Amino acid sequence: MHVSFLDVPDDDRYTLISADCHAGASHATYREYLDPAYRDDFDAWRDRYRNPFKDLKDNDLRIRNWDDDLRWEQQESDGTVAEVVFPNTVPPFFPSFVLFAGPPKPEEYEHRLAGIRAHNRWAVDFQAAHPDRRAVIGQVFLNDLDDAIEDAVWIKGHGLKGGILLPNIPPNTPWMKPLYHPDLDPFWKVCEELELPVNAHSGTGSPDYGDFPFSGLLQALEIPFYSQRPLVQLMVSGVFERFPGLRFVITELGAKWVPEVLSMLDLFMGAVRQGQLGEFRYTEDQAPQKTATEYFHQSCWVGVSMPSPADVAVRDAIGVGRFMWGSDYPHDEGSYPNTLKALRRAFHDVDVADTRAMLGENAAKLYGFDLAKLAPLAKKHGPTVAEVHRPR
Repeated sequence: MHVSFLDVPDDDRYTLISADCHAGASHATYREYLDPAYRDDFDAWRDRYRNPFKDLKDNDLRIRNWDDDLRWEQQESDGTVAEVVFPNTVPPFFPSFVLFAGPPKPEEYEHRLAGIRAHNRWAVDFQAAHPDRRAVIGQVFLNDLDDAIEDAVWIKGHGLKGGILLPNIPPNTPWMKPLYHPDLDPFWKVCEELELPVNAHSGTGSPDYGDFPFSGLLQALEIPFYSQRPLVQLMVSGVFERFPGLRFVITELGAKWVPEVLSMLDLFMGAVRQGQLGEFRYTEDQAPQKTATEYFHQSCWVGVSMPSPADVAVRDAIGVGRFMWGSDYPHDEGSYPNTLKALRRAFHDVDVADTRAMLGENAAKLYGFDLAKLAPLAKKHGPTVAEVHRPR
């Protein structure tokens, strides 16, 4: 299919900003960023640690997490010129890969907090190496509200454009307040006032399934449900009502599920406004003021990694301006080194203006990228309109 019906030159290029990339430091590097008071403990912990993740053991794979030259060589060859960076490796004192580790238990908290603060210090330098091309996300824990607010303020003050990674609280963590608890309102207020994007990433928030042959399969099957819980909880509990300027992003979970979930929430929340849902009765003070769809269009974005045609097809239902493409670099399941093929599959029949928004402009607006500064790189490395809009 040719795109001559669009009033855009075929050789015009898209600015690809991946809203879902990952990076982190090695243990040796993290040690340099760790508070010196914890270095002896870190050395003892590091001697005992055994990493089960292939991409964090194989040197050819793991250096993609921190090697600037290799990262940009690979991403530019794939058309990407800027990245939103989630954490990826194993910070000091973490039991496993950062996204799957879960909130620390009370006895772990002090050391785990030192670990994410070491990561945040590293992240500042990682972003500073390419400030126009990176928006790096900082980490917080919600175990202690004062610490969480302090870290959010630190992240903003040190210019991490990606905002914060929201800890997804699993159901079997009784030492933690859930995300919907009113006691967390001071934290949401700070994030709103500082204009910090609040990012949730898929794969987080699952309970402990035990050590059974089927445990991994159960987790994989239920990841979508637990990954969606932060969106549902913040919406239903009124966080988006009380803090309308909060900017919430849910990433690497696709997009095709969003209209169905919003439709379900609209139905349930509408029934609450009417005072009755089945046999349950509700009072006026329990009723949300807006529909779920209205809250979503007010406060929410989706980082859609490796989007399928079905994901792109719901863009109007969720709002074209709320959809941000991601490559998931450097993960094996990401689109590198086949991003152009993936884009052709998903976007070949989509309006150029919509495509331009989803592939880069929306992320630039939310995370503070300067498109003018990225234009020379896009002109050199970005895929052309003709390339993207040629069907597979």
